[in-house]
Amino acid sequence: MAIAMEIGRMRNRLPLLAVVSALSIFWSTTAIASAPTMSVDEKAAVVAALNSTLKANYAFPDVAVKIAPVLQEHLKNGDYDMATTQEAFASKLTDDLIKVSGDLHFYVGVDPKWIAEFRAKADPSRNAEIRKEEARRQEETNFGFDEVSRLSGNIGYIRFSYFADPEPAYDKAAAAMRFIDSSDAVIIDLRYNNGGYLEMAQFIASYFFSSEKDQLLFDYYYNEDGRRIDRGQWVLPGLPGKRMVDKPVYILTGSTSFSSAEWFSYTMKKLGRATLIGERTAGGAHPVARKPMNDDFLVQVPIGQIRDPVDHSDFEGTGVQPDIESPSIRALALAHKLALENLAKGNDARQAELAWLLPVLTADIQRPAIDADMVQKAVGKYEGRRIIRENGTLYYIWRDRFRVALEPIGPDLFAVEGVSDFRYRFNSQPGKVTSLERVNKDGSIQTYKRLD
Repeated sequence: MAIAMEIGRMRNRLPLLAVVSALSIFWSTTAIASAPTMSVDEKAAVVAALNSTLKANYAFPDVAVKIAPVLQEHLKNGDYDMATTQEAFASKLTDDLIKVSGDLHFYVGVDPKWIAEFRAKADPSRNAEIRKEEARRQEETNFGFDEVSRLSGNIGYIRFSYFADPEPAYDKAAAAMRFIDSSDAVIIDLRYNNGGYLEMAQFIASYFFSSEKDQLLFDYYYNEDGRRIDRGQWVLPGLPGKRMVDKPVYILTGSTSFSSAEWFSYTMKKLGRATLIGERTAGGAHPVARKPMNDDFLVQVPIGQIRDPVDHSDFEGTGVQPDIESPSIRALALAHKLALENLAKGNDARQAELAWLLPVLTADIQRPAIDADMVQKAVGKYEGRRIIRENGTLYYIWRDRFRVALEPIGPDLFAVEGVSDFRYRFNSQPGKVTSLERVNKDGSIQTYKRLD
């Protein structure tokens, strides 16, 4: 099994596990009261199985040697006595593993169903059924592709929440890349991407490199039950659709960008194919696998190390530093603005387009200061139209039927909901708004006088 496929199977389930952990705060009393308690001997057996699993699989044996005595000491001192249920004990072990190693990938869980499925995969027919079910679950989330669109100025945009298994997701991923291949620049949004299959990262990255030159993307090794395996992933020689080797690429990052999302960003930056915008990523560089310890307990363990293709480094524990730092919530508008600015250099038509779009993009990056008194006084009747205010938002109404919201993009300038080729400006004199101006993209203006 390819390492990235194992990674993906793990990482895609972590958000669900995190949600369960958070929800357990609210019903933990009931759960603990009804769950069977663990004896000291049972806990000792789990700790022994955990240490054995780490010895056979953990990528860093020098750290594994330090973990075992710490867990044994906690067990001996009675530090786990209050963790009476399997879930509580697993949580304590997770905390201790992360504390000793500093590796955020570690996770100890209780999942008899998953363990049974894991063991059932030794049966080819059962393995096929499980793979089919996993593909169905990914299909329900559109294989992680949350949004694919064309932003103003012909900028391609893709946002996805995880890197799906490329086997069932191949057509969906290829369709997404075809959608943006005629754009002039590309923004890839990984701010909320928790990782997944490294093969999908390889597939998407390959679109931005030529097939004429062999290019290494990821170089890695991993342990598989005591056996070390070395591999590398290169730019794919054949792809459906067009490559985008000359298009500028901007990748959005955040503190929740994790694992394969970080590697995609890191490699694209190292190879000079992308500008990273946003916040430093979480710092989870190590490939992982889930290993059963008994019929109930499993451990998610870092099993190897990935290295970048330039200087063979990684970012474990430190994260990937963006080229341009920005609060992640503002990163998209900033990347969009930067893409248009770079495309406009030496291009008069582009510069005119940028000048038109700049107020909207600037407003998305930093909300403009609005005169609340002017907004209230703008309410009223104008020639052939009305302005009303509901819940703090101005609405433009004409023919007593059509209604759209007005969004502030300047002190007296408002974008129109669903419209990109004109805006409205309120003209005022001390104490009164006197007229409404329609400002068109071509520079022309229509003025509507105030009637009340």
